[in-house]
Amino acid sequence: MRCLAFVEDAYERSNGIEMWGGSDARESAELYDAHKNTGVPPAGAFVFYACSGLVDGELKDWGHVALALGNGEAIHAWDKVRIDHYMEICHLQAAPGWSQPELIGWAPVERVLAGIQKKQWD
Repeated sequence: MRCLAFVEDAYERSNGIEMWGGSDARESAELYDAHKNTGVPPAGAFVFYACSGLVDGELKDWGHVALALGNGEAIHAWDKVRIDHYMEICHLQAAPGWSQPELIGWAPVERVLAGIQKKQWD
């Protein structure tokens, strides 16, 4: 769930805005219809993955998300903040009790920024 905060903060804090996605990466993927977009994600897109694990006693598909940098590369918070090819994220070592990430698709920047509001960040 830190992955969603990481990619949202990349847009929000640097631009003085607040986004309105889901409460976790999987919910955001559904909200943004990420499954409709295939192929190499353009720079700025949110790239979504299915990924299940246990959080606070609840086992579910929380998802994973990365921010596309262009040329197939994406930055994301996994075991640390790192840059990987968006397809290689599916092969990363999962934490104990978690499933391997499976690519869902991506959402263009125009979609993830729909409905933003101005916000002053501390």
